[in-house]
This record gives sequence, C-alpha cells and structure tokens, in this order.
Amino acid sequence: MDFSQVEEHDGARWSWMTWPSSRLDATRCVVPFGCMYTPLKKLARMPGVLQYEPVVCKTCSCVLNPYARVDVRSLQWACPFCYSRNPLPPHYAGISETNLPSELIPDLTTVEYAPPRHAAPPPVLCFVLDVCVSVAELDAAKGYVVKALSLLPPDVIVGLITFGRNVHVHVLAEAEIGKAYVLRGDKPYAADAIQRLLGISPVPGAGAGGAKSASGAGAAPVAPSAGPAGRHVGLAAAARFLQPVAECEFGLTSVLEELAPDAWPVPENQRPQRATAGALSVAVAVLESGAAGIGARVELLLGGPATVEPGAVVALEQGDAVRSHSDIDKDNAPFHKSALKTYDAIAARAVNAGHTVDVWACALDQVGSYEMKSCVDRTGGVFIQSESFRHPMFKRSFEKFFQASSVDGGAPALDMGFQATFEVLTSREFKVTGVIGGVASLGKASPSVSQDVEVGIGGTSAWRLCSLDPNTSLAIYFEVVNQHSTPIPEGQYRYVQYTTRYQHGSGQYRIRVSTIAGHWTDGNNVADLAAGFDQEAAAVLLARMAVYKTENEEAFDILRWVDRMLIRLCARFASYEKDAPDTFALSPNMSLYPQFMFNLRRSQFLQVFNSSPDETAFYRSYLNRENTTNGLLMIQPTLMAYTLEAPPEPVLLDVASVLPNRLLLLDSFFYVIVFHGDSIAQWRKAGYAEQPENEHLRLLLQAPKEDAAAILEERFPFARYIECDQYGSQASQARFLLAKLNPSVNHHAAETGASSESDAFIFTDDVSLQVFMDHLKKLAIAPQ
Repeated sequence: MDFSQVEEHDGARWSWMTWPSSRLDATRCVVPFGCMYTPLKKLARMPGVLQYEPVVCKTCSCVLNPYARVDVRSLQWACPFCYSRNPLPPHYAGISETNLPSELIPDLTTVEYAPPRHAAPPPVLCFVLDVCVSVAELDAAKGYVVKALSLLPPDVIVGLITFGRNVHVHVLAEAEIGKAYVLRGDKPYAADAIQRLLGISPVPGAGAGGAKSASGAGAAPVAPSAGPAGRHVGLAAAARFLQPVAECEFGLTSVLEELAPDAWPVPENQRPQRATAGALSVAVAVLESGAAGIGARVELLLGGPATVEPGAVVALEQGDAVRSHSDIDKDNAPFHKSALKTYDAIAARAVNAGHTVDVWACALDQVGSYEMKSCVDRTGGVFIQSESFRHPMFKRSFEKFFQASSVDGGAPALDMGFQATFEVLTSREFKVTGVIGGVASLGKASPSVSQDVEVGIGGTSAWRLCSLDPNTSLAIYFEVVNQHSTPIPEGQYRYVQYTTRYQHGSGQYRIRVSTIAGHWTDGNNVADLAAGFDQEAAAVLLARMAVYKTENEEAFDILRWVDRMLIRLCARFASYEKDAPDTFALSPNMSLYPQFMFNLRRSQFLQVFNSSPDETAFYRSYLNRENTTNGLLMIQPTLMAYTLEAPPEPVLLDVASVLPNRLLLLDSFFYVIVFHGDSIAQWRKAGYAEQPENEHLRLLLQAPKEDAAAILEERFPFARYIECDQYGSQASQARFLLAKLNPSVNHHAAETGASSESDAFIFTDDVSLQVFMDHLKKLAIAPQ
C-alpha cells in the first residue's frame, strides 16, 4: 500500500490503517493508534470552496458527509456517528442518486466551506526589532523589514516596536513626525497598564483568562467586535500604532531608515542591555486590544540574548556564558526558571487572544529561544535560527514567509490561516486521547474524549490553533475502548471527523471538514494488522511522543521507553523460531521501523550532547509542526550518491557509502550537504572539470549542487547549505554528514583492519545498526 497516496486524499496518515476490534487486542499492538493530519494541505481532489453553511447533526454536531445514509425522498439523513436522523435543509430538495452535492459524493471525503459572513479584518503583523546590534546588522534587519512590506498585500495591517534598554512603540499614523512612546524595559507592566499608557482602550472580553496551553482549560476564540461603519473596534482604538501597509509604507520606511543602534551605553566587557521580554509583552498587549479576535502575529527580530529582567537569560558580564543543557540539569542556570515563568505568562496571553509569536533569532550566541519556546510552540509560530541578519538562512526564510499568493484569481493574500479551532469527533468504539502540535486546549468535554489516557494535550475534543499554514501538521492519538466481550459486527467501519474552522488570509471564514473511515479486524489477525502498518507515520508519531516526554522526564528514561516499545512490537509481529535469532524477520511494512528507531535514539531530538538549548528548542519545534515526510527526514536523512559510472541513486545512510570517487548529497531537513570524496576533491582542485575534454566531470560536480538548490528553493525554513571534502581544509565541515551516518566502521574496526571497500571510518563508541539489530533480535525472541 502506498501510504503517501492515501495522504493525498485527506491530508492524513495513520500509524495503523486496520485496527483491532477490542481494547485488549489494541494494547498488544504496542505502537500508538494515531494520525498525522495536515488541516490546510492542498489536495488535488478537493472540490472548490462551498459557498454555504455545512449541514450539522442536531445531536453530535457531525457535519454531513459521504458516509451518512441519505433518504432523498424524505430529505433526511442518518448520522454515522450517533445514528440520529436529521432533516436536510430546503435547498437540498433537488438532490437525487445521480445529483448529489459535493459533500455527499463518495470520493470527496474532505470539503471546505466558506459560509456567507462578513469578512474578517485583514491580519495584523507587529514587527518587534532589536536595536542592540551593530550598524551592519541593523541595516540588514531594517532592509528586510522594508522588503517584507513590499511583499505583503496592501491591506495587511502592520505595527513597529523597537527595543534595547527601553521599548519604543512607534506611532505610524504620524510617521512623518517620528513620534514614539517609550516604556521602561525593566518594568513588568501589566497588560492593562500598557494599554492605558499607550491610550488604547481594551476591547471587552479580551485580555483576561486564557486558553489552556499544556495543562489548563481555556476560553473560546474572541469574536471580532465591529464598530461604526463596520470597522473593528480594537483596530480603531489602536490606529495610531497599527496601520495598513498601503497607508503607512512610506512613513514606516522613513522611520526604519532613521533607526540607529541603541544609544544606551555599554561598558567594556559587558553585553548590551536588551529588554526582550519587555518588548514582547508590550507587543502582545497592543495586539490584545488592537487586534482582539482577528488574526495577528508578532515578528520578533532578535540579535542577541535577553539581559534585562524580567526575561533575562544571562548576566550582563561577557565572562558569564549563556546556560547549557548541563547547567539546566544541574540547576546551575540562575536565570532559567524566572525567564521560563515570564515567557510562559506572555504565551498564555497570546494564546488567549489567538495571536502568534514568531522568533527570528540571528546571532552567534544563544538568544534565549529555549526559554521562549512556549511563546512559539503554543501559538503555532516559527523559529528561525541564523548566525546573522545577513545570512541566507534568515534572508531566504524571511522572504518566503511573507510571500503572498492569489486566491482563486483574486487579490493576493498571505497563505496562512488565523484564529483557528480544531475539533475531533469519533465513533463510539474509540476515543481521542490528545494532540501534539502547535495547539492549546479549549477544554471541551464530549463523548469522543478518552477518560483514562492522555497523550500530549488531551482531556478535550477541541483545540485552538492561533495560526496555521499548509505545512502545519498535528499528531492526533486515539485509544480503542470497545470491550473484548462486545464484538464489532463484521463489515462495520470506524469513523473520525476533523473540523477546522479558521480565518483565511483573504478574510473569509472557512470550515474544512475531513471524514475518514477505517476497517476493524480480529486482534489475532496479525497479517491484516501488519499489512496496514505505516512505519513512517508510526515513527513520527512515536518521535513526537518522545519529544513531548522530554518536558517532564529524563532522557535516559525516554530512551528506555523507546527501546521497550520497539522490543514489544517486534516480539508481537516478527516471525522467528524459538532461540534462533537468525530466523528473525519482519514484514516489508515493518522492516524499516527498527532502523527509524535506531536513528531516533541518535538524533538531536533525544541526544542533546553537542547542541545548545536554543538549538534543541529549534529542532523539536519543527518536528512538532511538520508533516510525516519532513518529520521522517529529520529522524533519518536521505543520502544520494553521484558517480561517473552511474546515474544518481539513493545509498545507505552508512559510513560505507563514503567512497573516494563518489559525491554525496545529504538532506536532513535542517542541513543540505554536498560531500566530495577524496578523489573527486583532488580532481576539482586540479581544475580538470574546466578542461573541455572533461565535460562529464563538470556535469558530475554540478549535478548535486543543482539538486541541492531545488531542495533549498522549496524548503522552509531555508536549510543551511554546506559543501565539504573528505579530507583537506574543508574536512571539518564533513562532521555534519558523518554525525548522521551509521558507524558500521569505527576507529576500533579501522585499527584492526576490519573495514569495507571504503577507507572511511568514524571516531565513535556508538553501536552500529548491525549491533543494534543483533541485540534487538535476541531480546525480541526471548520470553517476555
């Protein structure tokens, strides 16, 4: 079965396509029953947007779908979830067996509605710019903010806040005067105090309370409040600070051009005083009042670590290094806990308002992304980490992020959704246990919610997504609750319905509904279960669970948990003879799963050695937001080989693939690496490729670079591109590739001469995949 083709139908990939029919049998399957779902995935088979309200079941709120039984004579339909009978509205009077609306056509299980409502106000983007940087860095950052303004649709509303020691909120309605309100960066203002100082009237219903993030219940999204002439009340109140691009682009560009680095004196051997949390709090407060109930994002452009309390992550003295993982583990990071508390409070306010925080961190040192991760992850934002505002990783990602596209040939709009809610409805035999992704719980109790198990953010059947885009993917987990004593009738299906309500970038309110059916089988039918096992989706679902556990559990315990899950799965589904490891075999649908777990154990998601806390936050954030294909790429990169003798071909992610006469292209999502074998590198340095008779060598050297460029063009965030040689001056960069390879030949084997045709080896004491598999086989066939 081609599971990627299944994903193209509804945007969903399941760890198990066929489920056992009882709770007892489900526990024996070991790997969780889950789904990787991309709510806004562009689907070729989805019909055009339906310009009417969806028909909803009066009992369970199920949306009419192809699995409903429709009586075209009496104009009634039976809900497949609760079996209630419901009347069809009058405008369905003309339907027949051969004339069905889109939502009832059997192949169209995902449809999108655009109910006739007043359009939402345009989205709001508040740029928060760090001015505690050098002149060159500030000029680069300013230049790309100006470029973003030129890319945005003209009706998008923007604001500007700059900060150093103090926070400057710029008045865009009078930009030619250069007016700004200045707030102290070291004072923890309450949200209402900020609004009062800026003269912004808070919108009733916004601000207080909060949606649940990882552990608490929350409120439903705040509806936009219309004022005179239909204008949004908050936008009218904050009009001095938030203006449409078409009206303020010239003035805002003038303000940016006049910006200079922070004038607050910086003593020798000290860091600049940078009030990151203060600026972020002010930005959220402005949007809480000025953009309540509509889509909004805070774009934080950060050039160094926060040094001003609240929210500082390091002392002013340059001799004090920014905390490491070891410092946090040993409770030797004096600023860590207070900074976490500060940013968690800001995140809760942003989630309650339905607004998103994006962090563009461009510095050689850590900036505090690890402490700010709640602001990004809970609001569905993005992290970008780069060395400088002049680095291609920042520049290309920034351009791609603000690129607008036309909607159905209409006006250009940002390709993202805002103020979304996501709801899961299940049939009676199973329940939803939780979601892992950029969501916050809305605390909705329903019969679809599991009462016994919670995975990720659970205890609810509805979640808030402050923003989402076509790449945003959610991991949804389920448990089978049907008892063994109550068999499911043969031929009965299980049903799940995902409903995503959101504000489109064009201002339309939209509802996307995916209704998916699946088969049940007897729990002892191992062949059927294994045939429906999607090992790629299962690996990513388990990886998200493992990363979620890192918040509260030790890394060693998580690795042991991953190992136990793998051993139990192999013991259940592998075929083998007692006490004969050589007879161990897995079906093709499961054969690569142990390899995925081997690479997950070695990945930067669970092994934090040689990664800073900021890098760890960055890596884990993208694992929790990308789809199955990209998630698997992060766990197990792809490796392509280029030689003179053969066309490009995929090769094993193994050190044995490193050969002197071979070029390698590694794609690990975050890095794209072109690696030259020793002979290839020497030919290149000797200039052989420039000679007319060696045109084939020039084409060989060019091929991986062209493929890498194609990958980079499609990738967000823009990956780090590296070219390196096997030996020589560029060999140090090869560590990025060698760290991902299976160490089938390490320095111990090389010393004894036990190596392959490749002369490459890795200095490591890590076990190889072969040793890992040998131990797995012995443990799997041992009595449990």
